[in-house]
Amino acid sequence: MTAERPESIAIAGHYVRLEPLTRPLLPELHGAIAHPLVFDGGFGGGPGGLRTDLAGFRDWADAYVQWAGLPFAVRLVGGPHDGDLVGMSTLGDLNLEQESAHVGWTAYDPRVWGSAVNAETKLLLLGLAFEHGFGRVKIQADVMNVRSCAAITGLGATYEGVIRRERRRADGSWRDTVIYSILESEWPRVQAGLRARLDGRGAEPVRYRIRQSH
Repeated sequence: MTAERPESIAIAGHYVRLEPLTRPLLPELHGAIAHPLVFDGGFGGGPGGLRTDLAGFRDWADAYVQWAGLPFAVRLVGGPHDGDLVGMSTLGDLNLEQESAHVGWTAYDPRVWGSAVNAETKLLLLGLAFEHGFGRVKIQADVMNVRSCAAITGLGATYEGVIRRERRRADGSWRDTVIYSILESEWPRVQAGLRARLDGRGAEPVRYRIRQSH
């Protein structure tokens, strides 16, 4: 089966709603993720990539976001923060002939770390990929992003290895990239695990935690 490119449309879950990310949404995204805690782990080029002013953040996003893929803004559903934009994630590097894709370019407001947001976002994006005929989905992280690596392992993805000196970070240092993947044959197991994690959280909407200072 040859993979098909999914439509760029909103996807609704129980805790989050994924909305196609567009440039008019960048001010909201800036408010959610332009924070040292987000970039310190290696996201967006690492600490040197952080732009706390909106103009600088727009320039960063123009270069970083994979606009040619399917970037999504992540909004909360229900509760006191209903509709708040709390992050982004992307289904990108779409290779229809090879039936491969990449779920990445992911960051969230630290106030929703440890909540149901990442698990449901990944459930929706991975489901989107496998429902459209992709046979392999890659997920990767900067080797220094211990938090992201743990989260990817927690999804049930398979560790493949490390690509050394794979790209430069924003500060000029070289990044080693940790590679994981999920195959179509593994998706039922991964999907069941994610659903069980989410079911264990109950029906209550996501609430903000206190955002730490840097």
